[in-house]
Amino acid sequence: MGARRGEEYIAGLDDDREVWLGDERIRVIEHPILAGSVAGMAAYFDYQWEHQDDCLMPSPDTGELISVAHLKPKNADDLARRHRAFDRFARYSYGMLGRTPDYVNVVLAGHAARVDLWQKTDPVYYERLVAYQRHVAENDLALTHTIAHAAIDKGIGELDGMNADLTLRAVERTEEGMIVRGAKMLATLGPLSDELYVYPATPIRPGYEQYAISFAIPVATKGVVVVCRDHYGVDQPIEDRPFSARFDEQDSVVIFDDVFVPWDRVFIDGDLDMYNSINAGTAIGSTQQQTAIRSAVKLEFAYDLLSEIARATGVADRADVAAQLGEIHGYLVLTNAVIHSATERASDWGGGAFFLHDDLGVLRTMMPEWMIRVNELIKALGSHNLLATPSLAAFDNPRLGPLIEKYLPGAEGISARDRARIFRTAWDFAGSSLGARIDLYERFYLGSIGRARGLEHRKAQQRGEFGTVASFWRQSGIDTDRP
Repeated sequence: MGARRGEEYIAGLDDDREVWLGDERIRVIEHPILAGSVAGMAAYFDYQWEHQDDCLMPSPDTGELISVAHLKPKNADDLARRHRAFDRFARYSYGMLGRTPDYVNVVLAGHAARVDLWQKTDPVYYERLVAYQRHVAENDLALTHTIAHAAIDKGIGELDGMNADLTLRAVERTEEGMIVRGAKMLATLGPLSDELYVYPATPIRPGYEQYAISFAIPVATKGVVVVCRDHYGVDQPIEDRPFSARFDEQDSVVIFDDVFVPWDRVFIDGDLDMYNSINAGTAIGSTQQQTAIRSAVKLEFAYDLLSEIARATGVADRADVAAQLGEIHGYLVLTNAVIHSATERASDWGGGAFFLHDDLGVLRTMMPEWMIRVNELIKALGSHNLLATPSLAAFDNPRLGPLIEKYLPGAEGISARDRARIFRTAWDFAGSSLGARIDLYERFYLGSIGRARGLEHRKAQQRGEFGTVASFWRQSGIDTDRP
């Protein structure tokens, strides 16, 4: 089949999946509230064909065009090919969509690339994984992941006490497959995906092997219950709400109510060593190539949007405003510099998998704060203008239009209509319901910032990045007991 078009993606959602919005079980392709989001994701599939030179490549198995996100990189040329594709995919939403299908595609490709890690376990699991990756690529399936433990009580261990009965685990095994029960968080794109890929995130301690499972199943599998949050998409023209009209990718909790998973879809079954190594062996060097490029594209857009706000309000030449704009541009430059450095120092991580240097992970320690700062500056520079902007349709009204053109123009010769476009885009980016959701999403994207910083510290200690103090003492002739 190969890469799909938008109408084929929509047809794939026409099944009996159990999706709940509020207290109503809904059919995704028929519910008016989700219509904009369905259309927005369908347009992503059409977009990949519009930019097929960047986004698509011939399948090594069939020759049909498939997403470049399925490429298992073996050299620098492959990384450059993926970089171009990830940059192009991100520009579909300018970074506002965090879970476009290329995200989980690259996760899966990374897992399949580390053949050396899978040699630690029964080879049948790797054979299943590779077969599944091929199936996803050849059918251009939209995947989401659901990997966070349902740890409601944060005062105890993630898998202890009440949490033990809440989180997804294996409860029975038969000749045909595994029965799983429990919940997982947080499936962004959950109701709009074809399949769920459950894979390792944080390590699991010995004694909790029933939680150390990885598998993939269709969203429409019996017993899979997708519970949506309030939907922040709106039924308004794109020019009024360019993000909310089509880019609410919807977040959901997934409950597995005694779900049967056939053995050919089970990739890890209680193997703690495998479970605890696959994420560490792929996430930063492989997956975060996609996430870092998405972030860079979003920062580029944010800088330009802030510059437009400054021009529309006539403050672009003020020293304090220039400093704020320079701050955001600095974040963009630093992001691109880290990506470039990690790419230049890419290497074989094992099994022929050629990934970026794991210093790329340092972006996780800063990016959430940078994204929050972007929204703060949009609100500060936009001020009351964000709340005093007419709809674009108002300009076509014979009575109202001329008045708006006269009394609500922008500075520096910017027309009233363009001024409205600027501030409506800015509000939807940072202040709307969807903007607030994305602000929270960015705060915990790829885990908490505290966990990311702790990981970077431990990595530095393991690499021996210490001893300069003792070296300085010795150089200065100061006695020290350090070796």
